[in-house]
Parts: sequence; C-alpha cells; structure tokens
Amino acid sequence: MGQECTVVFWDVQHGHATYIKTPNNRHIIVDLGTGDYSGKNLEFSPIRQLRYKYNVTQVDYVVITHPHLDHIDDILNFDLVSPKVLNRPRQLTNEEVMDGVQEKDRKKFEKYCEINNRYNGDIAEDSLNNTSKPENWGGLKIQTFTPTGCNHNNFNNHSIVVVIEFAYTKIVIPGDNEKCSFDELMARPSFMTAIKDADILLAPHHGRESGYNVDFVNQVNPKLTVVSDGRFCETSANGRYSAKSSGWTVHKKSGNSETRKCLTTNSDGEVVAKFGINSDNKPYLAVTIE
Repeated sequence: MGQECTVVFWDVQHGHATYIKTPNNRHIIVDLGTGDYSGKNLEFSPIRQLRYKYNVTQVDYVVITHPHLDHIDDILNFDLVSPKVLNRPRQLTNEEVMDGVQEKDRKKFEKYCEINNRYNGDIAEDSLNNTSKPENWGGLKIQTFTPTGCNHNNFNNHSIVVVIEFAYTKIVIPGDNEKCSFDELMARPSFMTAIKDADILLAPHHGRESGYNVDFVNQVNPKLTVVSDGRFCETSANGRYSAKSSGWTVHKKSGNSETRKCLTTNSDGEVVAKFGINSDNKPYLAVTIE
C-alpha cells in the first residue's frame, strides 16, 4: 500500500474539530472544539489527544474557521503542540472578537487574540510550510477560501472553507457559513471548481437549517455527509443532507458495514476516513465509525 491520508472528525458534541494526518506524516487541525467525549463526562481536548495519545509534539498547520467558542474551546492548550502555521479570518479584529465576551470565557478569547497577533507574518513562497504547494504535504492539495464581504456582527459568515484532495478523494470542511457568505463564495469560479463533486462534506453549521444551502450542496454533490453535533435539534437539516448524498460504505469497529448517506458524531461517534492508492494502484476511501 502506498501513501495514505487520514481525516478524523472528532466527537466534540456541539462543536467542531477535525484532524488531518497528511501522506508524509504532517499534522493539521481544523478548529478546536471540545466536548463530553463518549459519555465519560470528561472534557475532550483535541490538542491533548494529539499530544499525549498520538505523541504529536508539533502541529504543522492550524485552521480556526471563525472565532466562536465551539470552534476555539481548546485554545488554551494551543502551545502544547507549537503550531507552525495559523490560518484564521484576519478581517475580524481583536476588538470585534472580544466584544460581548462572557467573563467565564474571557481567557479563551484573550488567548485567541494573543495568537492572532503572534502569527502575523506571511509564509515565504519557498517555505516547506507553504500550504498552497501539495509537494510540501505529501501530495495533499489544500485549498482555503475566506468570505470577507458580510457584516461583521455574524462571525459565521466569515468562516474559512477548507478543501483537501488526495488520491482522487475530496473533502469539504465549510465552517459555519450561512446564506450571505455562501452567496459571496459561490460567485467565485475557483470556489465552485474546488468544491465540485466531493466525496465527503462536513455539514455547515453543525447540520442546522441556517447553514443548509441547496446550491452549495448540489455543487458539492457528496457521497457522504458528516454532521458534527451534540444532539438532534428542531432546526436540523440532516434529512435534507441525506437526500442529497449518494451514499458510501461505512465500516463499524465491530466488523459490520452498511451503506450510509449521513453520519452524525452524536449518534455514530468519531468518524475516520482513510484514503490513498492501494498496492494495485487503485484509489480507495475507507470510512469507519464507532
């Protein structure tokens, strides 16, 4: 078997955190949500999971799609893994981020502002940390798209969209974007090309109706949709995502498998996707749940 990419959609309840291990063993985190993991009543920390369970001492690339608490909850552990590169919506000022923050959450948002100031340099074109060059990431193509035109009073509409592609498998991670920012993004031909005909879509805004955009979903045309959620809510669009997803074989750790169209971390736990080129020189995508 040749090189392989692994993507883990962690079960962080109503939040989001995704880990990507590149084909050349580099480490990427998209968002820093935490949660009550596996019903053990313990706060699950993505960063501590990487540092102490997987012995990852340094993360190469962190993307914070937008500075809402359910996407930055683990930020106080940020320096445990000394990230090399940080991407976040730079158009949002620290003053805007701190406006209206509750006292109990102040330290986390202050930490966000501190690293926002600290990671203020540009990455050199010839740097091995240049995320626009697949050769730096074992052949993994990484694209990010940031909407900037919507009102700053709704950070959801400033979410960075991450698109990764390797060995004919494409995954779209769109943050919490809603109508305003989707309208802006879908007016960009490069965005429409990047998201077209993906294999896995992470449902925008935790699968809520507010993030469901039929034109966006039609363009993505996913085989499988993953919803990072803590509980079923009345505004869930899970049924609509199922109707728009063509289906993919999903394996359970127990050994059983079935065709699924929509997975939720609330019901299915941690979702792991492994993809690459096998020994017969054919692409594969294997999805596993609890």
